Amino acid sequence: MKIQISIILLFIISIRFAASQTVTVCKTGCDYKTIQTAVDSSNSGGKIFIKSGLYKESNIIIYKKSLHISGEEGTIIDTQNNGYGFSVEATDIIIKNLTIKNIEVSYTKEYAAILLFKSYDFVIENITVEKGFFGFLIQKSKDGIINNNTISGEGLAEADSGNAIHLWHCENVKITNNDVRRMRDGIYLEFGNSSYISNNYSTENMRYGLHFMFSNNNTYENNIFENNGAGVAVMFSKKIKMFNNIFKKNWGTASYGILLKEINDAELKHNIFEDNTIGINADGTNRITYTENIFKNNGYAVKVHGACYDNIYTRNNFLYNSFDLSYSGNLNSNKFEKNYWSNYTGYDLDKDGFGDIPYRPVKLFSYLVNRTPESIVLLRSLFIDIIDFSEKVSPVFTPENLIDNQPLMTEVTW
Repeated sequence: MKIQISIILLFIISIRFAASQTVTVCKTGCDYKTIQTAVDSSNSGGKIFIKSGLYKESNIIIYKKSLHISGEEGTIIDTQNNGYGFSVEATDIIIKNLTIKNIEVSYTKEYAAILLFKSYDFVIENITVEKGFFGFLIQKSKDGIINNNTISGEGLAEADSGNAIHLWHCENVKITNNDVRRMRDGIYLEFGNSSYISNNYSTENMRYGLHFMFSNNNTYENNIFENNGAGVAVMFSKKIKMFNNIFKKNWGTASYGILLKEINDAELKHNIFEDNTIGINADGTNRITYTENIFKNNGYAVKVHGACYDNIYTRNNFLYNSFDLSYSGNLNSNKFEKNYWSNYTGYDLDKDGFGDIPYRPVKLFSYLVNRTPESIVLLRSLFIDIIDFSEKVSPVFTPENLIDNQPLMTEVTW
């Protein structure tokens, strides 16, 4: 009996050892000449090492097989505009240290350098995607890491561009240290919950640097969203934490640092909004806290539309914006307190650090510009100073209770 058990154990160990062995791919002198044959011949749990060189392969399929695939420096997979790079449906997948280029553009299919479907415990790392349609398309997957990748496209319009990192019905994915540019959206989550997005650089994307739809309990921090069609859109989601991000140079007639639409119970803290047409564009937001953010040199720092209730703005710095705050309607249930306003001209006689005169951040002129955009040509004219002063003395068009009763005399630091 003991001998039989020993034989069984040795058999199991030998299978696992065989599965964990590394096979190599190269043009001559290796185990395999093509990546697909190496995949087909490997056991689940195996490792594939691809040596430097150009591999003209596409639609590399990995199905129900755990594999760790890596390349050495100079390993390039050219799909030659023919479908996907990798198409994967498996658990415990690692793909790293590769360049994948020339992904097919399609108006009916979402071709990607790497497609993962129902894949769990995956890692995509150190991948460069050049001339991508979609970069990574992740569907119905969870518990993954997407780290240190560079993705770029060459589309001329949204219709012929995909998203760099696209998650659909995914959960618990970490997206970190990626450089994404010249795509439709840099990072896109739809029904993507409990994910973490950090230290990414998203620039020159046609639509959004980062885009949430119906995605809850996510955190994104320490990212830079620069010179995109618009910086970030968070839509129809709740419990989103947005910390230490930079939104800058998102210019255009319909552009902004961040769009918040139908968002509840979220938090923005220690973010920088600089040189945007609109810093924050809020529509249908409730119970959002804005704490210790910097709004600098924007057209509008914050633009509040309808159905925004019980939001708190405190200890933020509003610096040299054309308009600190634009507001629709004359009802207000939001709170502005203890913020620093560079346009504040009051005084602090008791030296307690707060202005003795409350500050009214909504100017009548911003109300007029909302109603008649052409009136912006009058900005900084004496006439505008006069009507703003009259509205401050006796509010008629702007909410009477929308004031900061304790404006700070010095900028907030942290």
